[in-house]
Amino acid sequence: MLVDSHCHLDRLDLSAHQGSLDAALAAARQRGIGHFLCIGVSADNAAAVKALAERYADVDCSVGVHPLDLEPGAEPALDWLLKELEHPGVVAIGETGLDYHYEPEAAELQLRSFRLHLDAAKTCGKPVIVHTRAARADTLALLREAALPQAGVLHCFTEDWDMAKAALDMGFYISLSGIVTFRNADALREVARRVPADRLLVETDSPYLAPMPHRGKPNLPQYVREVAEFLAELRGVGFDELAEQTTANFKRLFPLARVAG
Repeated sequence: MLVDSHCHLDRLDLSAHQGSLDAALAAARQRGIGHFLCIGVSADNAAAVKALAERYADVDCSVGVHPLDLEPGAEPALDWLLKELEHPGVVAIGETGLDYHYEPEAAELQLRSFRLHLDAAKTCGKPVIVHTRAARADTLALLREAALPQAGVLHCFTEDWDMAKAALDMGFYISLSGIVTFRNADALREVARRVPADRLLVETDSPYLAPMPHRGKPNLPQYVREVAEFLAELRGVGFDELAEQTTANFKRLFPLARVAG
């Protein structure tokens, strides 16, 4: 069984499944995907991801505000976040983090929000899901400053081995998406070979970043199998072994998730 450890079920392009999320999830289940973590990105979609966790027994969710969803004057409040995290379907915090690639001018706002999410993680003990792009030094500095007692994950990882190693040394997991299958991703594939087996997760980040051979099309949770098959071959292990290991890793990182087995 595989887990899609990071997907946006409320944002999927469902045209391949006649507009039906039920059908999209059924297609994923038929390919061996047994659990889905639906990610919160804003105060506006917190209700939607919680509703999906309530609707489907194999869906859990996270709640948080993505760095690119922040609006000046409408920053997340710690009491709001902690209240949202009380929901039984919410097993993680985020996604949160830093993205200076698109909005370098919003660095201070992003830093304040990231610290708030890390404070919430220390208060409630739930793992944090970190988005980072073009912000390596600040991301690592804030994670070191927070010194979280529980692990978290750098999702959709696209940085180099030095950053991966720094995060691993702090107890974090590394999650790989369809980007690892792209032709120009040689540096990321080197990271993918070196991540310890017990710290590796797989994800789609759907509806974004469909893996080869689906690149350019809307991504779907069913395509996490392509990511896992690619990684198994890259790392020289059997698919079943990689699926079992990454599922065990997910259950260890997200102990409140309702993963079968």
